[in-house]
Amino acid sequence: MKLLVCAMESSANIHLKELLKYLPKDIELIGIFDKNLGTPTYDLTSLAVMGFTDAIKKLPFFLKLNKQMAELAKNADKILLMDASGFNLPLAKKIKAQYPQKEIIYYILPQAWAWKKKRVQKLETYCDTLCSILPFEQEMYSKKEKIHYVGHPLLDEITTFKEKLSHSNKIVFMPGSRKTEITNLMPIYRKIIAKLENKEPILVIPSHFDAHYIKKTYGDISNFTISNSAHQSLIEAEFAFICSGTATLEAALIGTPFCLNYIAKKVDYYIGRKFVKLPYIGLANIFFDKMGLPPLHKEFLQEAVTLENLMQEYHAINKEQFLENAKLLRSYLKHGSSKRVAELIEK
Repeated sequence: MKLLVCAMESSANIHLKELLKYLPKDIELIGIFDKNLGTPTYDLTSLAVMGFTDAIKKLPFFLKLNKQMAELAKNADKILLMDASGFNLPLAKKIKAQYPQKEIIYYILPQAWAWKKKRVQKLETYCDTLCSILPFEQEMYSKKEKIHYVGHPLLDEITTFKEKLSHSNKIVFMPGSRKTEITNLMPIYRKIIAKLENKEPILVIPSHFDAHYIKKTYGDISNFTISNSAHQSLIEAEFAFICSGTATLEAALIGTPFCLNYIAKKVDYYIGRKFVKLPYIGLANIFFDKMGLPPLHKEFLQEAVTLENLMQEYHAINKEQFLENAKLLRSYLKHGSSKRVAELIEK
């Protein structure tokens, strides 16, 4: 089988790596994905986008890429689109118009429950199989035969969960993977470690960052222990300070108490708040809200990301309750998703 893949983001490629464990060994991937998973047609490094303003600047490039990807669909047996709805939804429309008989599978659906609900209709029109990783997502769709709750990919990727509290004295700091996130949070994180006594501060840095980029973006990190393994660091840690994103859900599932910190560009934050009507931005908190429960963790955004606020939460959080809630979250999500998605692709 020749599978056209569009996995433009690092998280999507982590999920794709797990998925390949359940697909036939002779499957051929073409399109956009990490070079460690095969021979991609396009290089991922030129595709990174940070916020609305950056996306607008790169629009001509992505329009050309959309056309090229649609042409590749001619020689593919099936199409797998992962996340990145700003690119993948127009691509699905183009492919379906040119090759109506080819099956289009969408894995990691756009968050239509958060904003742009009209994307539900587009997904049902352009795609044949919709793989949902959120238990409540199916409620929004009318074509029930197309949408399947497949589980959550993090339950494939995380292999160790906490059953008791950690007293390791290790505190993890995860300032994100995008330059703006990192440069905004690192000054606050340096102030925090100056206040911590008898603790080992662990700074998680993506393994693909080179030394020059790290020095330029992170600034002085001499007082941190550096780690390239988010999962292992979270398992060992007794607390974490984490930028908004998938890492917050990782910590929640593992059972490591944390608080969410996020400072965006002012224009991006304004646009996001204007269109996204949700009480929380952390995925674990959104899940708990759907279950009718109080939030799992505190969220500090923009001007609220201060030394005083973060240190107060560090001292005040109920770690025992957090651990019990982490078990409840794992039960809510049920299981991993890779095996079920592979079955749908092969069907």
